[in-house]
Amino acid sequence: MNGLELHKAAANDDVAAIERLLSQGARVDARDANGRTALLVATHDNKVNAARALIEAGADVNAKDDIKDSPYLYAGARGRLEILKMTLDHGADLKSTNRYGGTALIPASERGHVEAVSMLIDAGVDVDHVNNLGWTALLEAVILSDGGPRHVEIVKRLIDAGASLGIADSDGVTALEHAQRRGYTEMVKLLEQTSSAGHNPLPPEL
Repeated sequence: MNGLELHKAAANDDVAAIERLLSQGARVDARDANGRTALLVATHDNKVNAARALIEAGADVNAKDDIKDSPYLYAGARGRLEILKMTLDHGADLKSTNRYGGTALIPASERGHVEAVSMLIDAGVDVDHVNNLGWTALLEAVILSDGGPRHVEIVKRLIDAGASLGIADSDGVTALEHAQRRGYTEMVKLLEQTSSAGHNPLPPEL
């Protein structure tokens, strides 16, 4: 059975074809030339019906491709909310990391996916995980954002979830300092209020 037929059916959101191919012996986690499973293909294209059919057939939500993306990690990073929820309900490895050493929460925060951030926080992803760049979700929500409303809301939700304000980047610069340097007034206000209220305190030297 050609596994690539399953990938094509996933890309086309063709549930009938997926079910037929699986019943004929197609391996649900067969890989293409890039190491992607059919579920990861469905996740890339946000094909919710195909993803549901594959997950219900036992597809591995944590199966990584050649660049260390998995259906769970990609759904979180790209804000594919319906698929993300399905992966969380079917054994997503909350500690799994992408090629940058980051959890799903970090790119979700960077890209401004507010609801995905909330889902991942609620699921129990470590809000203070540090990736290979030396950044947490909070740092990325400041450093790689435009300071707009979505990222302000993400900063708020990360703070509410207990994110530490004291974790600095590899140069020793905190989220508050990055926000100040960029003139992100609303973020600065949130971070300063949290610090002055005694929650997630900044290091003494700040």
